[in-house]
Amino acid sequence: MTYANAIAALADPTRRAIVEALRAAPQPVGRIACTLPVSRPAVSQHLRVLAEAGLVTAEAEGTRRIYRLAPQGWAALREYLDAMWDDALAAYARAAHEQAQNETRRSP
Repeated sequence: MTYANAIAALADPTRRAIVEALRAAPQPVGRIACTLPVSRPAVSQHLRVLAEAGLVTAEAEGTRRIYRLAPQGWAALREYLDAMWDDALAAYARAAHEQAQNETRRSP
């Protein structure tokens, strides 16, 4: 799983809706599909993309597969986003410091 795969998977609004449904509780395809304006086979395809991106897992429970969010996949995505946020904050701090130095130099 790479963060790029996860971001690409989450670019689709239907997949984001599936993730939101799974945030509430692990669910079978049928329960997820009844809340969305797409067919059950389409939901299965979206779940496959999310699984390939490492964001969901499936577990057999009798004749059904129960889907749930995969904490390790979300942790990897969070790690990437945290690094991006850290870079943005560092750039902001540098810009603020430079601006303060420039203002100090200009004042009499």
